[in-house]
Amino acid sequence: MVESVELVVAALAAGAAAGAGETASTAVKDAYAGVKTLALRVLRRAEPVLAGVVEMVEVDAVAPVDDDSGTVGRRELTAALTAADAEANEELVAAALKVLELTDPDGDHTGKYRVLLHGNKGVQVGDHNTQNNTFN
Repeated sequence: MVESVELVVAALAAGAAAGAGETASTAVKDAYAGVKTLALRVLRRAEPVLAGVVEMVEVDAVAPVDDDSGTVGRRELTAALTAADAEANEELVAAALKVLELTDPDGDHTGKYRVLLHGNKGVQVGDHNTQNNTFN
């Protein structure tokens, strides 16, 4: 399932990728600036935070996928945002959804980023997943 923190990380990656190009719209740039500012605020309030995680967001270096190159990557960013309780920050999650809506309109229209589940077991949402369930 796509969790709120994963939405934020995906939005930071999408915004960094889109914002790097000259063709990004003002709306994308503004939405990305907003999610980036909010994410940095959440990260800086957390204790302790890896300086590399903050720097990765500051310099727009959140990669579309985790490359396992040994540098600070998406896994560390996800862990830092989770530890900082970013999923409880409704403003940050809403800003992330806005970035994803603007940078991936097809995914947004299909409901890829908006899934609500309550009291379910064995549910899997997302791309390229494998799941094995045993219920007794």
